[in-house]
Amino acid sequence: MDSTSKTSLSVIVPVYNEEHLVEESLKRLLVLQNGTHLEKIQVVVVDDCSRDGTRDILERLSAELPSSTEHIEWLFLRQEKNRGKGGAIQTALNHVKGDITIIHDSDLEYHPQDILRMIPLFLEEDADAVYGSRFAAHEYRRVLLFRHELGNRFLTFFSNLVSNLNLTDMETCYKAVRTTLLKSIPLKSNDFRIEPELTIKLAKRKAKIFEVPINYTGRTYQEGKKINWKDGFKAALAIAKFGISDDIFTEDEFGSRILARLRRANRFNAWMAEMIRPYIGQNVLEIGSGVGNVTNKLIPRKTYYATDINPLYLHTINNLKEDKPYLSAAYLDLNDVADFRNQNKFFDTVICLNVIEHLDDDIQAMKNIAGLIEKNGKAVVLVPRGQWLYGTLDEILGHKRRYSVEALKKLADEAGLRVHKIVSFNRISSIPWLINGKILKRRTFGYFQILVLNLLTPIFKRIDKYLPVPSMSLIAILEK
Repeated sequence: MDSTSKTSLSVIVPVYNEEHLVEESLKRLLVLQNGTHLEKIQVVVVDDCSRDGTRDILERLSAELPSSTEHIEWLFLRQEKNRGKGGAIQTALNHVKGDITIIHDSDLEYHPQDILRMIPLFLEEDADAVYGSRFAAHEYRRVLLFRHELGNRFLTFFSNLVSNLNLTDMETCYKAVRTTLLKSIPLKSNDFRIEPELTIKLAKRKAKIFEVPINYTGRTYQEGKKINWKDGFKAALAIAKFGISDDIFTEDEFGSRILARLRRANRFNAWMAEMIRPYIGQNVLEIGSGVGNVTNKLIPRKTYYATDINPLYLHTINNLKEDKPYLSAAYLDLNDVADFRNQNKFFDTVICLNVIEHLDDDIQAMKNIAGLIEKNGKAVVLVPRGQWLYGTLDEILGHKRRYSVEALKKLADEAGLRVHKIVSFNRISSIPWLINGKILKRRTFGYFQILVLNLLTPIFKRIDKYLPVPSMSLIAILEK
């Protein structure tokens, strides 16, 4: 890491009834001004409708602190209704501006100088999240409350079991996360359940998570500690709940939430990859790779470019690259492939699955595909079949059209590509698609439906070609 590398940090401080500690807790954050890698610091304090003297103290500090600390931007907010720690964090997220966001409790259990040890991992290791572990070895920790620690360790174990992480401290307050990633995760918990919710959703987003040992000075219940066994019980239930949830993307223009749900159909994605694998070469470009649902089934290759227009997807693919030197992630808009042409990038295989139906000009898109294929190379293009199936599910996915065999052949011909083969794929889904999208006019895929699809895929793939219904999709194998 370059010693001059810098980033910006936002610190979220939820506050509830901490009149005796909040002032010292906030003043401790002044140590962040010594951070050599921090060019901008923002502190967002959210008073969660405190009922003691906290409000008066924060009103005074809101006038004193900004005038006395030129390197820290302070923002003080108040909620008129108590929503809990998670609710305060969600409120603050609407105002954070830093590249990295961390949560700092308003008591004195945590030590902000430890934050300065967490920041370099974002610059050195391209971390997505860094947790401050109270249980990893460090200089000191207060010896206190064995049963409380036992509860924390159990919840961490249960969370690790569900998320397949190996954290030592899931319940730590000090969770630093890249802000763009954090804002793209839908957070639902208003109380302490936000700790396992965020952890499990980061795991499902394939985030690169690191841990740093931190100092910890816990307090007793007589000293004001608020979390108890009831919160632990709620956290355990939350781990089970979020373990089966696929609500890991906020609504966006790319349909990320639907793609995340389809990701649960791992066997179906494997079936799709199996169908196209015989036509895939060693120098591959995948257009619209998403989060790698099919990519992971087709690698390794000599070279493999996974491309998309969604920066969140590309970040996920980038996280797969560490032990895959043949894999590259790049931005590519099929409407404009000039950057790739300018770099003289050509491929023996271009894969384009469920993309061209989203574009206004599918003829130009197909021509752009043809322009990226080397001599004697192939394009593998999958599109939805049958305009008669077009319904609300197509609308929510952003489909402009569905194709017939004849329309797909004509499109290939206009792009200067020769049809080697057109394969029907996935007849079994045509009827559910018709019922859900045309008759019931639903605008999302049912979670249970995806689980059934995944469970029964081994049966579907064996009987698919014998079913007397048109297929859901067409796979065109095209030659330059």
